[in-house]
Amino acid sequence: MAQLIKKFSDGSTLEYDKGNFDDWCVFLTRPGVARYAPRDYQYFQRLSSYAANFGSDKVYSDFVSIYQITTKELQQSVLDRIEQIASTYGNSCTDVAIDFTIIYMGMIAEENKSFTKLGKRVKRLGVYQVLQEGMSSYDAANFSRGMGWREIDTICKERGF
Repeated sequence: MAQLIKKFSDGSTLEYDKGNFDDWCVFLTRPGVARYAPRDYQYFQRLSSYAANFGSDKVYSDFVSIYQITTKELQQSVLDRIEQIASTYGNSCTDVAIDFTIIYMGMIAEENKSFTKLGKRVKRLGVYQVLQEGMSSYDAANFSRGMGWREIDTICKERGF
């Protein structure tokens, strides 16, 4: 059963529901667009476009501030912080709020996977690769496929997280 997490000022909603693997699949519904599960490469691409307008260091720093306060539990204080951060993005504020909330929800899902050794660091690696290393959103989204957790762990540690 879907769990509504956030409704935005433009009528968009984000919810958790049953996906292919678990009950932590993030679904986005936008006005005039059918409900779907956003893919990593899609929101990585949007982060890249925000970086082109506002600077990659700002977008990455804002992401890290959310990352640092993300736990296994959904917290209203983090959703409020995302809104506060998004308000600094001018006309893009609603879209930024949606994308940062998608990533936040994805990090919670990663933290709650029973078999995880990496947790939310998987998302941080992708965001880092796109915003700090200039990797394409598609390549970053697929970078760790087929890698063992120890290899990914080493790559994350080399980048300081």
